[in-house]
Amino acid sequence: METIYTDLLSIGAGLAGERVAIEAAQAGFTTICLSLVPPRRSHSSAAQGGMQAALGNCAMGEGDCPDIHFTDTVKGSDWGCDQEVARMFVEHAPVVMRELAHWGVPWNRVVPGPSTYFKGGEQFEKVEPEARQGLITARSFGGTAKWRTCYTSDGTGHAVLYTMDNRAVQLGVEVHDRTEALALIHDGERCMGAVVRCLRTGTLRIYLARATLVASGGYGRIYKHSTNAVICEGGGQALTLDTGVVPLGNMEAIQFHPTGTVPTDILVTEGCRGDGGTLLDVNGHRFMPDYEPEKAELASRDVVSRRMIEHIRRGYGVPSSYGDHLWLDIRHLGETHITTKLREVYDICRHFLGVNPVHACIPVRPTQHYSMGGIRTDKTGHAYGLKGLFAAGEAACWDLHGFNRLGGNSLAETVVAGSLIGSEITRFLQGDRGHLVPQLGQECAKQVQQRIRTVQTRTNGENVFQLRNAMQNVLMEKVGIFREEPELQAALDRLLELSERAAQIGLRNHGAGACPELALALRFPGMLRLAVCTTYGALQRKESRGAHAREDYPARNDREWWNRTLATWTEEHELPSLEYEPATSAVEIPPGDRGYGGGEIISGDDVCTPRDPV
Repeated sequence: METIYTDLLSIGAGLAGERVAIEAAQAGFTTICLSLVPPRRSHSSAAQGGMQAALGNCAMGEGDCPDIHFTDTVKGSDWGCDQEVARMFVEHAPVVMRELAHWGVPWNRVVPGPSTYFKGGEQFEKVEPEARQGLITARSFGGTAKWRTCYTSDGTGHAVLYTMDNRAVQLGVEVHDRTEALALIHDGERCMGAVVRCLRTGTLRIYLARATLVASGGYGRIYKHSTNAVICEGGGQALTLDTGVVPLGNMEAIQFHPTGTVPTDILVTEGCRGDGGTLLDVNGHRFMPDYEPEKAELASRDVVSRRMIEHIRRGYGVPSSYGDHLWLDIRHLGETHITTKLREVYDICRHFLGVNPVHACIPVRPTQHYSMGGIRTDKTGHAYGLKGLFAAGEAACWDLHGFNRLGGNSLAETVVAGSLIGSEITRFLQGDRGHLVPQLGQECAKQVQQRIRTVQTRTNGENVFQLRNAMQNVLMEKVGIFREEPELQAALDRLLELSERAAQIGLRNHGAGACPELALALRFPGMLRLAVCTTYGALQRKESRGAHAREDYPARNDREWWNRTLATWTEEHELPSLEYEPATSAVEIPPGDRGYGGGEIISGDDVCTPRDPV
């Protein structure tokens, strides 16, 4: 069996993985990125709206600074984030945005003369100061006090990923695409690489590495309706959980994006609402100001998603054969704006929905979009429990986002965390004197081979596609935007039943070579464990915080639940072990009112404080 040696192995070749690899390569270390798909097809390319950084260049961003960005991030997280990490992020983000410009990202710029803006559906003009003309401009996103989201029309992820990949090629970063890591090589104390399966041939390879990074993206595809690409099935989180020593953080924190299209579930960017788009109900009424007078459509994503579902529940949804939905209206922005600054939305609507957004409203409803939870790391990106193992991007719980992330913060996190964590990995490699153990890799590979052989030779086994559909339906129906104990318990019981059946998965073909059924059969038990961690964590967290909304515990309970869930799992246990740690290592802003969203807060002093109830 082939063994490949490298200084840094990145499991993932999206923005986070390549940015870390670039940092290590610049310092002279050998780097290899693994990817399920060619790197420019990574899910980072689907990000539309932009990256948040407090540049303060445009008229509507005047006076912005890292302190304001920090406050927005902490409030957006519903005080669930690590404030030390949030401070590092906001201070470094402006530097990274300018670095990306230097590398070739074609950011939209401040233009001469008066600029047209939309706010709350109303159009107005502001003259940009001459000294700022040509600088990186910004648009508005939800939950922010200033316009700070840097963008390239509505194809920001695509533009930045292509630029990043060019930089990686220049520095000699190797990308081994169409490969999937199936197990981490470790001795219980140190990670030494991974056992990897080639998706073209089905053969196994051993990668031994002095440092291993998991940057494999999110796990949204455990849900039936998701804006995520089909590759976002949580492989990196699952193989890390399988170590039995590395915890996953805040797995119950799942974000639903307000504007997934119906019926395709393709995202249309928050930039639509940031640029002035509005949400309408079946009567053509703009309803968000009724619930959120101050922020309206630009409250944080968790709030807007809840308000949309509440409005549909009250009978104001638009009936369709795919279920009730609402309308996103951007017609008033005009054809020029839509076909330039929102050109991907324009194409998506025409080609996938048969709707021209210049003349017609877009059918939307909240759709699973982002996982705030992931592999728990410290502020340097080092995973808990295993030396030499790091994580970055959506795969990680760094923890910038807490229980709700602001739009534009995650795409920025990929490159900001990539820069910071890449520097930390470089320092680790420079000082590391550890020895790789080839025999450990061979033993791990034999275990993986046995897993494959068992599935390939089992006759009359369970159908993995049917099991996956059942899991996705359970999560969508019972672990969604609103949660309560009876449904969460029913979901957990059903998932545990599916786990028993998953131990008997068999194939409908021989499973040789490029076999998607075998790939899913190997991946699915890990997906189920992520689903159980999500559901069990949601069942145990008896409060509402950010995207975790318990209808039977509607208050945010800072007295008992201002903490982070840590889930670890060993083979001998039916359920993960849950522990809790303080939500933040340093407190700059004590818990308080977000200023939007409603509800109550149970403070540490056992005092209930209203949160602008409607």
